[in-house]
Amino acid sequence: MSEPITYLQHWDRTDAFDPPAVLRELGAEQPLSRMVYPDGHVGWLATGLEVAKEVLSSPAFSHNFHSAHFPVTKKGEPFPAMPIIPGMFIHMDPPEHTRYRTMLTGEFTTHRMAALGERIEVAAAEQLTTLRGLGSPADLVTGYVQPLCRTVLNDLLGLSAGSGAVLARLSETANDDDVPVEDEFAASKEAFLHLRDLVEKERADPGDSMIGRLTGVPGLTDREITNMLLVVFAAGLTTCEGALAATSLALLHHRDQLAAFRETCASGAGVPNAVEELLRYTTVNQYQIFRTALSDVEVGGHLVRAGDTVTISLPAANRDGSRFAHPDLLDLDRDPSGHLAFGYGVHICLGQRLARTLLTIALRTLVTGLPELTLDGPVDAVRLRSRTPVFSVHELLVRW
Repeated sequence: MSEPITYLQHWDRTDAFDPPAVLRELGAEQPLSRMVYPDGHVGWLATGLEVAKEVLSSPAFSHNFHSAHFPVTKKGEPFPAMPIIPGMFIHMDPPEHTRYRTMLTGEFTTHRMAALGERIEVAAAEQLTTLRGLGSPADLVTGYVQPLCRTVLNDLLGLSAGSGAVLARLSETANDDDVPVEDEFAASKEAFLHLRDLVEKERADPGDSMIGRLTGVPGLTDREITNMLLVVFAAGLTTCEGALAATSLALLHHRDQLAAFRETCASGAGVPNAVEELLRYTTVNQYQIFRTALSDVEVGGHLVRAGDTVTISLPAANRDGSRFAHPDLLDLDRDPSGHLAFGYGVHICLGQRLARTLLTIALRTLVTGLPELTLDGPVDAVRLRSRTPVFSVHELLVRW
């Protein structure tokens, strides 16, 4: 393709599991290609795995949203430049990004995830009992995925069920393309104020929670802590719900792989590898991975000029045939190592251990606890959330 494409023209899916065909074709033919952004900027689109890793790991690229061009629109209008917000570390470059992220790494250690995993086991079993009580058929999203993920995020941050429900509702509104922009902003502001109140209370009487520990960091302001928590909660909730819904759908559609996964769970071996393949195959983070060149730099044989934005299509990169044989097939026996479902480089997903733990336990509990679980209708009838930052489904009707 010699003419620059636009992401908006080519991000609709014709299949529940595959990224748009043009992105997969580009990954094989032009791993780095020209792309026109909604504001008129002519930048780049990375669809090959090695090119994606090169951009994501290079200090020549910035993740600062202030200088970036967004690949999609906001209610049909180009995104405005976003200022740097204290504590909103996901939009920062080192050393500021490193400083904030380091404060949170202790919350996601192997030891903490093991302890949280024990609580996830209990929560998943309880939620499965609740799902059974709804009767067949039922919506797996509202009956299992959402309540389980929200319980886990509440536990991680130290939120009460009431506060977690408020923040989950506001997060949904703030990321809903069907509500007016002013309602999105109002929801974001309300979420900030709700969390800030919790931070202030915790500072006065710190407890053994993420919020309490952050209030004990010298020099860290309430505003910084609140924005850090907003990143962890909003990003964690959206991606965990999307990944659990998408991987459940993939297993229920690929009945041979579902049977293989159930056997793997019964034997107790190979579950982590199967989850990695499910992560590669579904790759729910669709377009919010983009970087802007700080200086002229050569990438994949192309000269990327200073100021050029490169959008990385993680779903396309994870279907790179030069790394994964028959990449469009879900194969739980393959070696999926090296996939980019969690990103790459210094901004690789902070909560990847949590996501892996949650998916492993939630999927194992689901397929072993409901051995006759199946989709209630054809896969083509499932309504997709394809025009959102995180791929997911509106509902997932199942029966048993």
